[in-house]
Amino acid sequence: MKEKVALITGGSSGIGRAAALLFAREGAKVVITARGEERGKSAVREIEAAGGTALFIPGDVSQASHVASLVEQSVAAFGRIDYEVNNSAALEEPFALTVDFTEEQFDRSIALNLKSVWLCMRQQIRQMLAQQPVGGAIVNTSSINGLGGVPRAAFKRLCWRLASIASAAGTRQSRNRSGSTTSKRCRWGASAVPRRRPKRHCGCVRTGRLMSPDIL
Repeated sequence: MKEKVALITGGSSGIGRAAALLFAREGAKVVITARGEERGKSAVREIEAAGGTALFIPGDVSQASHVASLVEQSVAAFGRIDYEVNNSAALEEPFALTVDFTEEQFDRSIALNLKSVWLCMRQQIRQMLAQQPVGGAIVNTSSINGLGGVPRAAFKRLCWRLASIASAAGTRQSRNRSGSTTSKRCRWGASAVPRRRPKRHCGCVRTGRLMSPDIL
């Protein structure tokens, strides 16, 4: 990965941050985007302190204008994009049955957890087809919620469809369905509704325990 370029969405914390640090340790130049500016800058400082190269671009990947600017700025800074980890997601509302969502909650959930991935892959594939040499690798981080939740279940089908388009042009795309981790989001989710405690989360993964983002 030496001198390659990796773009990580949601790279300021959890799995995304762990991925950014790993890419940097392997010699890649890393671009991080996230809404949390201070955490994003902290991740860049950690990478640079270890001798790596990183750039933080704050923004919301559910916004098409930000995604277009993100890819443009990444290429302007480092010349191309070799690796992409689409890791951004959000759990901003309490756990609830789908029928209990307000229309606004549903729209926001779709925008943050589904539309954002489509926006990112659309720009990334276009860039990977335009650069020389052509191609790259894209990993989309999914969730055990993809087994039942509306946005993540649709996300699974979106990845399947775009994988066939990307592979025909020399770009690899894969989907990583991680188990529950010891992240802030998972801890919040476990406390938001009493029945969704860490023990219940552990029952969804084969290891039977919450995992550190670093081991993924």
